[in-house]
Amino acid sequence: MAKKSSSVSEKHDAPPSTHFEVMLAADISTISPVVTWVMDLVREMEYGAGKEFQIELALREALANAVLHGCNADPSKRIECSVTSDEDRGILIVVRDPGKGFDATKVPCPTNEQNIFSDHGRGIFLINALMDEVQYELNGAEIQMRKY
Repeated sequence: MAKKSSSVSEKHDAPPSTHFEVMLAADISTISPVVTWVMDLVREMEYGAGKEFQIELALREALANAVLHGCNADPSKRIECSVTSDEDRGILIVVRDPGKGFDATKVPCPTNEQNIFSDHGRGIFLINALMDEVQYELNGAEIQMRKY
């Protein structure tokens, strides 16, 4: 179920703002269709031109973390994803899951020697490297990622 809203401020100097929302089942198979849909919207917005790779990879990682860690891959649980865009503030992507959250400061750095060969633990690192701003809310159950 997706909602699309677009609002334009009454002021002539304010750029238009666009907002989209989608809810998906906590199933790995739902990630690619949602990412494809969101990236089509990002391309239409034109604010992410030249930044599509960074946005797509960060979104995939955030959704995978929500499915695997926030929902324990339980397809009866739901993940919310919203995209808000305007010319001045760029693109804001929010992913929220019903899990307990986590402390982002306690996630081991994958570039440390003891973690180099680990088969997991790079998602948060990549998101932070690819996006211009990243914030964790709701005790880590919500990630807010911005790209200018």
